[in-house]
Amino acid sequence: MSVREQIKKYISSQPEQKQSDMQALHRIILKAMPACRLWFLDGKNSENKTVSNPNIGYGLQTIKYADGKTREFYRIGLSANKTGISVYILGIEDKDHLAKAFGKKIGKASVSGYCIKFKTLKDIKTDVLEAAIRYGNEA
Repeated sequence: MSVREQIKKYISSQPEQKQSDMQALHRIILKAMPACRLWFLDGKNSENKTVSNPNIGYGLQTIKYADGKTREFYRIGLSANKTGISVYILGIEDKDHLAKAFGKKIGKASVSGYCIKFKTLKDIKTDVLEAAIRYGNEA
C-alpha cells in the first residue's frame, strides 16, 4: 500500500468529527508544504508492538544523534490521540519558541516545545496553526 493510501486509510478510520478535522488539517499542511515528502508511521516497533499513535509526516530533515549517527525524519507530524489531535513541529532548536510565538494566539490548545494539541479544529485559529507549520518547515 502506498503512503498516500495508508494516510487515507488512517484518516478514514477515525470517528466522524476527528476524520473531518484531520482531512482539513491534511489539506492545510499540504497547502503550506505543497512539494513535501509524505510519511506514514503506523506506531509499531520492529517487534510489531504498538509504541505510539500512528503519525502522518510531512517534509524532510536529517536528525543527528549524539553518537554521530543520522536518520531522515519528517518535519511536521499529524496524529489523532484519545482526546483530540496533535500537530508536531520538529527540528526547532528553541524549545520555548512555539509556546511564546503561537501559544496565546492559537486558541484552546496546549502548546509545548514541539507539539500543538487540541480537541477539535473549531477550538483553534487555523491561520495561526498554519503560520506555526510554515515556521517549523523553514526552521
